Amino acid sequence: MTKKPDILRIAIAQLNPTVGDVAGNLAKAREARADAARQGADIVLYTELFLAGYPPEDLVLKPAFLKACEKAAEDFAKDTADGGPGVIIGTPLKRKSGTHNSIIVADGGKILAERYKLDLPNYGEFDEKRVFQAGPELQGPVNFRGVRIGIPICEDIWGEVAVCETLAESGAEILLVPNGSPYYRAKIDIRHQVVIRQIIECGLPMIYANQLGGQDELIFDGASFAIGADKTLAFQMSQFEEAVDVTTWKRTQDGWVCSEGPMSKIPEREEADYRACMLGLRDYVNKNGFKNVVLGLSGGIDSAICAALAVDALGEERLRAVMMPYRYTSKDSLKDAEDCARALGCRYDIVPIFEPVEGFLHALTQMFEGTKEGITEENLQSRARGTILMAISNKFGSMVVTTGNKSEMSVGYATLYGDMNGGFNPIKDLYKMQVYALSRWRNSHVPPGALGPSGEVIPKNIIDKAPSAELRENQTDQDSLPPYPVLDDILECLVENEMGVDDIVARGHDRATVARVEHLLYIAEYKRRQAAPGVKITRKNFGRDRRYPITNRFRDGR
Repeated sequence: MTKKPDILRIAIAQLNPTVGDVAGNLAKAREARADAARQGADIVLYTELFLAGYPPEDLVLKPAFLKACEKAAEDFAKDTADGGPGVIIGTPLKRKSGTHNSIIVADGGKILAERYKLDLPNYGEFDEKRVFQAGPELQGPVNFRGVRIGIPICEDIWGEVAVCETLAESGAEILLVPNGSPYYRAKIDIRHQVVIRQIIECGLPMIYANQLGGQDELIFDGASFAIGADKTLAFQMSQFEEAVDVTTWKRTQDGWVCSEGPMSKIPEREEADYRACMLGLRDYVNKNGFKNVVLGLSGGIDSAICAALAVDALGEERLRAVMMPYRYTSKDSLKDAEDCARALGCRYDIVPIFEPVEGFLHALTQMFEGTKEGITEENLQSRARGTILMAISNKFGSMVVTTGNKSEMSVGYATLYGDMNGGFNPIKDLYKMQVYALSRWRNSHVPPGALGPSGEVIPKNIIDKAPSAELRENQTDQDSLPPYPVLDDILECLVENEMGVDDIVARGHDRATVARVEHLLYIAEYKRRQAAPGVKITRKNFGRDRRYPITNRFRDGR
């Protein structure tokens, strides 16, 4: 009878795969396994659907894609014949029971076992039931070199299905969980609570390996960890950083205990949000093959923080900032935009829009005769700027970074085919007051991995002055909107918390103001459907999380 091992060295591969790049993901997995082998690992735990990239969405419906993923899994399994560490890696697999979100366990040059996800999430950003079938039944633990390992997959520990408890009853000694858990504010605490709840039920230590990287609007923040059977944190990996960390587990009378592993510090709120935005922009640009980006630098807070994020994510040489002044552009804005560009070290161009705007107005003179000048004429300025940015994009292959915050997008204070033009918006899910908070934070800190300079990169005057679109004389945002602290609180109640008007009024808000904001939120849905994707920061972003009808006559209390 083979003696059971008393020590198990488990490597966690917290990596940044690319959806659809099966060959690239396999190469990344091989590199991580080689790294883990050098560190003396017995087994490497990868994240959910690693070979496919997560989430693969409707790619899973393509037979050629499934075939490529399975072949990569088989090839990787053969690698383990070298006597190095075994692997647990995620891949979609098509079987008689359906197409499953799966993992394979490989060692000694062959696949030892397959396991299928049982609980398919179908809420918020997840719609796995669209493309996957749940595993037909719970399969027991896998015997790996004498250790019985239970392998629930992501949602299997989040839902109501008693997967972990059943695995424990089936003889599992330790649980290794591959995950694709996207970031939102305070998500790490929630993950810890989920794991502790499961440990209370099953009594087994659990390792939680989480994906890293940006995938369209989703940000996977890593922050892999383990919690012991005693419900204490056994190790904590870094957030927003790739890593292959080997942890040492020892068999005791009370089960497996982690004796060695990293204990990384998790960023505070502003740093975490900023790094999520930075990672999301970097991966969207790089994974989609853009060499550089361009944005309109207006002298306002939104474009300034987007410029800082672009330089931090990509480097100063990959950002072109363009000031497009008109007759209402103030001297302060001209100076602030130039100061911001200089502080960041990026290229700065000035392209006046007086002639194109006047040309549009001249062309429309006869049609607009007898009408009052107003928002239509103001929007011509925004659309001229949007057209210029798209022309630069077409000419030089630069992706346009669009710069509208969540407060503006909520109430429709953005111009279609104007300032909404662009390929990606790093602050799409940040309310205005959060933009201010992150700007102040960035002026005092340089986040890890940032390519931008230290010091004040967003001029103080941009932060201190009243926000304005400068589309007419002496205009400020507060001419037509409630103060941003008030607006943001109402919007968070309506969007994130789905609160009724009466409940929001009970918080101290004026009823007429709440009703107006709710109305603006609903009627701007058609604009948001045409907006560029952007980084998800809150629990409920516009897009994947919140799917309201465009045609919608419901108003609370009316």
